[in-house]
Amino acid sequence: MKKFLFLVVGLIGFLANAQADKIYKHNGEVIDGKVVKLEEFTIIFKYDGEDAENTLSKYAIEKIVYGKSGRVEEVTEKIVVKTEDDWEKVVILEDKAFIAGLKKGDEVRGKTGLINYHTGNTGDKKAEKKLKMAAAAMGCPFILQTADKSTVGANSNSLGGSQVIKKGIGYKY
Repeated sequence: MKKFLFLVVGLIGFLANAQADKIYKHNGEVIDGKVVKLEEFTIIFKYDGEDAENTLSKYAIEKIVYGKSGRVEEVTEKIVVKTEDDWEKVVILEDKAFIAGLKKGDEVRGKTGLINYHTGNTGDKKAEKKLKMAAAAMGCPFILQTADKSTVGANSNSLGGSQVIKKGIGYKY
């Protein structure tokens, strides 16, 4: 009778685990749990055997394999940034929820020069490019933007130009 009970408990545990969803992260980690909700930029899930809800950025997730149906849902493609030349691949994130599950890097900064005769829009693009280039040089495909400052006209410098400064923190998988 004890052997039968042990076998039944083991079988129930195996079946419960077989029903778990598998979340595959871009860094190679696999999470067993239950996907609760997919939102626009995040995934809410529970670890097996736990009730607490956890959040991951969709940027950190490659795919989800649903336990009950076996359906595979591709979430995001991995962004590979090797050198500064890959700066156009870098994604600027503006919400802390979008970095959940990513690994924090160093601070990055992009700015236009003190004597800058760009219009507001072109100065903004130049500072953004420099910000992305700094992140790409560190191998970070993501930036959480922390500051976006622009000075225009008489307030910026004695020559009447404008200056744009952008700051952020680089993130990796």
